[in-house]
Amino acid sequence: MSFPRRVQGVVFDMDGLLIDTERVVRDAMLAVAAERDLVFPQEVFVEMVGLPDHASRAVYLAHFGEAFDHEDFEAEVWRRVRAELAVGATLKTGVVELLDRLDDLGLPYAVATSSSHETVNRHLGEIRSRFAAIIAAGDYARGKPNPDPFLVAAARLGVDPSHCLALEDSHNGVRAANAAAMMTIMVPDLLEATDEMRGLCIGIAQTLHDVRAMLGRWERGHSGRGAGETPGEMPVVLKRR
Repeated sequence: MSFPRRVQGVVFDMDGLLIDTERVVRDAMLAVAAERDLVFPQEVFVEMVGLPDHASRAVYLAHFGEAFDHEDFEAEVWRRVRAELAVGATLKTGVVELLDRLDDLGLPYAVATSSSHETVNRHLGEIRSRFAAIIAAGDYARGKPNPDPFLVAAARLGVDPSHCLALEDSHNGVRAANAAAMMTIMVPDLLEATDEMRGLCIGIAQTLHDVRAMLGRWERGHSGRGAGETPGEMPVVLKRR
């Protein structure tokens, strides 16, 4: 299996892909709900993953009811999340190595996230400056699963969306990247790769190390490429779920 088009840029999601924050948010929400004797099935949280704040809120309000005091609930959840991440968010496996590989190949890369710029700056820390563009809440009209975040990221990189590789961990993120006509790889975090996801993606990777290894194999097979040449028919050797 090969990439169907030449890759000229890469767009990353952030939460659950670059940094291990989705689990922290999930655990905080479930804990606060349990302490308040609220029935909050994990399936409800799963629906929220990858959505912007207002859309996530709509999901759990549909579960709890419009009269639910969401402001107090959210305040306690985010207090716990901030406390947990106060010492810094944990990078996911393979992040730095993959960024190094992209630098070696001369491929520009960006972040397209539902989080705020403040959150991005706080969580990405010293690797934040490595990205050519950061697309966060407020930079686009419609959030994921709409394609807007990815389309804005491609424009900032100066790359046609169809020649961008998108890396996502959530179902809503995969839907957004696919709607933007990007070649999409899902790297599952909390959510499994369903049949729908396999249909929307060119591959499913276990970790970002799989993506880096794929790029490494292409580079070794094309060591004589000209200056500025970027990956085209790169073999996708990824573990399927």
